[in-house]
Order: sequence, then C-alpha cells, then structure tokens
Amino acid sequence: MLPQHTETIIFDLDGTLRHSIPNADETMYGFAVELGLSNNPGCRRAGAQWAHYYWAQSAELLEDVKKYDRLNGTFWKNYARRYIEALGSNGLDAAELGSELAQRMDTEFSPRSVVHPEDIETLKILRDEGYHIGLISNRTSPCHEECEELGLMPYLDFAYVAAEVNTWKPDPAIFERAFEITRSQPEHMLYIGDNYFADIVGARRAGIFPILVDPRDVFPQAECVKISAVSDLLAMLR
Repeated sequence: MLPQHTETIIFDLDGTLRHSIPNADETMYGFAVELGLSNNPGCRRAGAQWAHYYWAQSAELLEDVKKYDRLNGTFWKNYARRYIEALGSNGLDAAELGSELAQRMDTEFSPRSVVHPEDIETLKILRDEGYHIGLISNRTSPCHEECEELGLMPYLDFAYVAAEVNTWKPDPAIFERAFEITRSQPEHMLYIGDNYFADIVGARRAGIFPILVDPRDVFPQAECVKISAVSDLLAMLR
C-alpha cells in the first residue's frame, strides 16, 4: 500500500527511465554462454543480481576503482572475471574467460538509449496532476544534456547525479538535496528504481517509500512493492 498524501515522486535514470537496447545484463550473459558457461535461468538471474549488487557501491566496486584508478580495459577485464566467478565458472579459468568476455563486450556491445513513450506520457500526467517530479542517478557525470536529448527534462523539476552531491546510493544522504528542493518530507515521497541494492535500500534508509521496477523478475523475493513498468504507477496512485 502506498503512503497517503504523496507530494514528490523521484526516479532513477538508468534501467528505470532510460533503457539500453539491447540490455547489458542479457548481452553479457549471452556472450558468457557462447564462451562455454552453462546456460540456465537461475544462472542468468544470478548474474543480473550480482551486477546490480556490484554497482550499488559494493565493497568490490570500491576496491576495484581504487586499484585500477579509472574504468579502463583492465578494470573491465577484472569486472568480467568477477562476474564469471559469481556465476560459477564450471571449471573454466575465470580470468581467461573474463578477458574474452570483456573483449566481446567492448567490440560487440553497442546499445542505443531509449525512453519508452508510455513512460514519457506517465511523467506528463504526473506533472499535470501536481506532483513534484525528480530524478536522482548514481552516475559520476551530470545527466542534464542526455535527459534533454531523451525528452525527459520538460517533466522534471530537478535532476542530479551522485557525483554532484558527492554521495552514492544506497547512502541516504544522496536524497538530502531533494528534500531541500521540494520541501517535502520523506514520508510524502516515492522513489522508483530498478536496482534493489541501491534504490530500494537507499530510499528506505532515507525514510522514502520505494518501488522496484523489475520487468525481468531479477528480484523475485524482493520485499517491496514491485511494478513491471513505470507506467504502472498511474493505476497505483488512483
């Protein structure tokens, strides 16, 4: 059940409003299978869960960023090795397979960014109904220009990324600027995101009601409200 008197609705960007076509998790898993990894639904889901965990300011991510200084080729080879190990390498050499997997992602994965038209319409309706609409992303560089190109900015009252406030989800401090901008109390806010470890945990820590967008059922056991698409919000709010 949603909280009463919702005033502000805040969205994550990547994987929530902006989507990569093809999907990075699906592509990476498909390449891993082609390189010899066993293929099964449980393994596919485990890979997607691990990726969400890793990018939610995990200890492993912080260690790797410090070790490799920047997200260069060596970083991505190590990331792919960790991914293979998380899936279970089936006796294969995780470092060797990871190097091949990183190479394929670098040369063959070329996604395009899309925002679903029905999600734009949802933002328009929410804005017209008087909600404050915001966006908070864990990105390390500003997103305004891309949000303009994707057609999102006309419907947003504010948008900022983690690097601009020097704190990353799931740290609840990332939401403090939103409190200041909207003058809404946390109990009158919703936060919508696709990463359980960053978005749901972070919003809860800040006292905000979280909703998980999970169209591929990556988190079947998630103890929170789940929707398949941003557009599902409209029925929930009425």
